[in-house]
Amino acid sequence: MAIALSRYLQPEPAERISIPDAELDLTDQAITFDRRQEIGIGITFPIAEDGILLGRGYYQLTQMEKNPTPFFHIPVLVDAVLSYLLVNPDGTYVDCTVGGGSHSRAILQRLSDRGRLIALDVDEEALEVAEKNLAPWRERVRFVKGNFSALAEHLDGLGVDYVDGILMDLGVSSHQIDADYRGFSFQRPGPLDMRMDRRQKTGAYHVVNTYPEAELRRIFREYGEERHASRIARKIVEARKEREIDSTEALAQIVRSAVPGEYQVKSLARVFQAIRIEVNRELVHLRLGLEAAADRLKSGGRLVVISYHSLEDRIVKNFIREKEGRCICPPEFPQCVCNRIGILRNLTRKPIVPDEQEIRNNPRSRSAKLRAAERV
Repeated sequence: MAIALSRYLQPEPAERISIPDAELDLTDQAITFDRRQEIGIGITFPIAEDGILLGRGYYQLTQMEKNPTPFFHIPVLVDAVLSYLLVNPDGTYVDCTVGGGSHSRAILQRLSDRGRLIALDVDEEALEVAEKNLAPWRERVRFVKGNFSALAEHLDGLGVDYVDGILMDLGVSSHQIDADYRGFSFQRPGPLDMRMDRRQKTGAYHVVNTYPEAELRRIFREYGEERHASRIARKIVEARKEREIDSTEALAQIVRSAVPGEYQVKSLARVFQAIRIEVNRELVHLRLGLEAAADRLKSGGRLVVISYHSLEDRIVKNFIREKEGRCICPPEFPQCVCNRIGILRNLTRKPIVPDEQEIRNNPRSRSAKLRAAERV
């Protein structure tokens, strides 16, 4: 990022106005520099004489190259995803959580001209960004707004019976965390929202301000595995009697007041995670989505799931084990009588995790775990 001291004067029609002593506006302007589109960050200010506005000045403070495609999410474990997922370059694949399209882009680069991708996401902003980032392959991509729990309905709507591979990259995207107005992060001021599907009527505000204390305690324990769940739930109920809790800052302050200093950051992360899971019914959708995915894979097709916390990973691990059809008869039985038939083959007895280099490049990847299975 370079420093520039250029001053631009933009004349405007003269008019008599009242000029405050200091009127500075932080702004950005598109600038073309050496054929590159860039953004100049600076301040604008009025230029006036005897109360007459003569124009506006602009001091450029910083200059940076404009990102040609909007940043949304850094993909995790890309090589492992491609290795486990792609069994047929001419096949049809589903990215159940397309986000900004980073994993989808890598998949499309590996597919042949006959390969197809279905890009699915419940977040409308994600789909808008993905459509731009995947524009070079627009003829081979179908974009669908919806939750992967309804995967069967989405495929039926497209006239697709079975697919060669399904990817689920669970959790919250970098964009959702970093966008203040989405209200996902305790580190950023914003409204209590946390809806992945913004058409949904209720969000985090509803959970925090209307759930009974016992219900808040339950979701903090079950979805956040938070040891201070009771104290935090009680503090929230007490605080909302005085005034509504309507921002991430207000909620974070209540959690800090309930938890000893050394545990505050972890408790904040767990509480926000728990509320997010409750708002979006993430674990319910995950179970439904896994069932639908297993049903719609071709023989030899692959299911790849990346999870980011123990609750998700446990569901995925247990689902694959269940669908393997392992015998569940007591060990003392002389022969199997449960007659369980497996439909999946586990490809990852231990989850695949990022290496040190990937974690350095993308610290948010540190908790990722990839599991994969094949339809038999």
